[in-house]
Amino acid sequence: MSRRCELTGKAVLSGHLVSHSNRKTKRKFLPNLCNVTLQSDALQRSFRLRVTANALRSVEHRGGLDAFLAKAKADELSTTALAVKRELEKKLAAAS
Repeated sequence: MSRRCELTGKAVLSGHLVSHSNRKTKRKFLPNLCNVTLQSDALQRSFRLRVTANALRSVEHRGGLDAFLAKAKADELSTTALAVKRELEKKLAAAS
């Protein structure tokens, strides 16, 4: 399982740990990933996703999973989230 957010695409970054003497050693910056279950109002289903805490705040701010996926770019989403987005678009197109 990769260390990548399924909604925003945030992944591991690399950099240096800089000491007081300015010695640099390699380190990794890991994203703050959480396993969550998000509810889709339009699809009447819940989905288990591995997202960052920041993405979880963004989902709540935009008004839920449906609103977040409607605005999200397809290249940032994982295959699971992209399938949910397509299913959601089909459901909304059939309703209107």
